[in-house]
Amino acid sequence: MLTTTTTRVLEPGELDDALAVLHRDPVANAFVTARVQVAGLDPWRLGGEMWGFYVDGRLRSLCYAGANLVPVDATPEAVRGFAERALRQGRRCSSIVGPAEPTAELWALLEPSWGPAREVRAPQPLMVTSEPSATVAPDPAVRRVRKDEMDVIMPACVAMFTEEVGVSPLAGDGGLLYQARVAELVGAGRSFARIEGGRVVFKAEIGAATPRACQIQGVWVDPEYRGKGLSKAGMAAVVRYALADVSPVVSLYVNDYNTPARAAYRAVGFEETGAFMSVLF
Repeated sequence: MLTTTTTRVLEPGELDDALAVLHRDPVANAFVTARVQVAGLDPWRLGGEMWGFYVDGRLRSLCYAGANLVPVDATPEAVRGFAERALRQGRRCSSIVGPAEPTAELWALLEPSWGPAREVRAPQPLMVTSEPSATVAPDPAVRRVRKDEMDVIMPACVAMFTEEVGVSPLAGDGGLLYQARVAELVGAGRSFARIEGGRVVFKAEIGAATPRACQIQGVWVDPEYRGKGLSKAGMAAVVRYALADVSPVVSLYVNDYNTPARAAYRAVGFEETGAFMSVLF
């Protein structure tokens, strides 16, 4: 019997079908799931299109195509379908990111036309915990950032982004979109920091949050305070908040070459359960 496949943009009425795919792996798909649960599938609200790969009329895989290109539960056949659509459309994203295997397959198909990338990061261990740290005491000075502390947290966020990504988030629009995103996390109570004398010495955010899993991002320690254990105690505090107030599972992904960070996360109770890959333009 002949199998038919189709790749197309999902309609808003297909939300339940999309969530069924996303829920197959709540941890790996936390970023996309969080966006869909807030915005639905309308491209204007979602900030991009949701592509679907259909087999005999049934939705099998997804790909979020916005500022990031993110394959979701993508089979090799789905990856080929998404790559063909991406090539026809042209590159509109600033990165490709997702589970390592389908992301690598997608990049291999896109690289001849979209390359070279500014940087390829693979693998990036995906780390998960569902329990507060049993060995590291949470830093009692780590707390939620208040709405009136935007001028305090922004310099630390810019420093973290520039150090991690290699470009300033203030480029292009002067940082308006980035500042809006930081303000959104602060307003939602998902930005955490240890602030001493008006200076952020540790910070982290819960960047994506769903009822099933959340994802920590933007972990940063002021360079003058590194090597003093602030990251371990700070992360223990953020994990405690996350498990108590957000989701039963906390995740993050980290560059494989960042040995100190991986050690700190393991000390707090995170375990490596998979791998991501990022392609930066």
